Amino acid sequence: MKTMTIVLLFITQFCMAAPMPAQPLKKQLINVLIVDGFSNHDWKQTSLMVKNILEGTGRFRVTVSTAPGTVSDPAWATWDPEFERYAVVIQNTNNIRDSALHWPARVQQRLERYVSSGGGLYILHSANNAFPEWNEYNKMIGLGWRPKDTGFALQIDSGDHIVRIPPGQGEATNHGARFDAVIRILHRHPINEGFPEQWKTASMELYRYARGPAEHLTILSVAADSVTGKTWPVEWVVKYGKGNVYVSSMGHLWKGDVYPVSYRCIGFQTTLIRATEWLATGKATYPVPADFPTKEAIHLRQNNGL
Repeated sequence: MKTMTIVLLFITQFCMAAPMPAQPLKKQLINVLIVDGFSNHDWKQTSLMVKNILEGTGRFRVTVSTAPGTVSDPAWATWDPEFERYAVVIQNTNNIRDSALHWPARVQQRLERYVSSGGGLYILHSANNAFPEWNEYNKMIGLGWRPKDTGFALQIDSGDHIVRIPPGQGEATNHGARFDAVIRILHRHPINEGFPEQWKTASMELYRYARGPAEHLTILSVAADSVTGKTWPVEWVVKYGKGNVYVSSMGHLWKGDVYPVSYRCIGFQTTLIRATEWLATGKATYPVPADFPTKEAIHLRQNNGL
């Protein structure tokens, strides 16, 4: 109970300090749905952080749909989020610890229809670990946390060429310890328009050998692994039918963390906001803050001394 009180205090302070637009917006709010309910990460706090970052701009209205957390829960019979009511769906579940825990087929098919008809889907950090048996999900995310013999991995060589590593070669998806990563823009896009060519983010997990179909995919940014020096994708977008999917390994929030530096990072917060806006509208108009991180310096939102 004491831990939850501390978390809520942080979230309250964070909401008060969240980035706000320069002037009140008259445009209609963008409706966003976060889907959570199970993960090996702290999915509850993750959803709260994301909700507060987005709503703190005055541009979004965020709803959360929480899936049942166990295979035997009778609530699965009625859990059926109405994706089509929202401009963007943020996927914040993963079943890496329990492969039997997955969305019902009707919900899977509803998401497929939603995205292929023009909806926007944001795959938040470990959500790309989820649902390896769901073929259309693999197509939507392009690359995910998968075994060595599953799909292609994409590595970036010294000339910024993308090297496709076939199934069976290289390694299964993995990551090293979290580190302060220098994010480097590989492809200019509305999401990163106005960002410096390189900028530093705090305490990030870099996925090595993320694997999948890797089709209709554009890599937006990359980072060099702190141990091997090899360069791997950090953010990418996938075209799925008429819709768009954004995937990023940024946004790690582990159990026991409270408002961690990875979420206080101004670069991550700005990227989250602009990616969600782009998925909804095809544009990213949220301004790049003057205190956006640089290649040399991490810039964080303050936690008001708590």
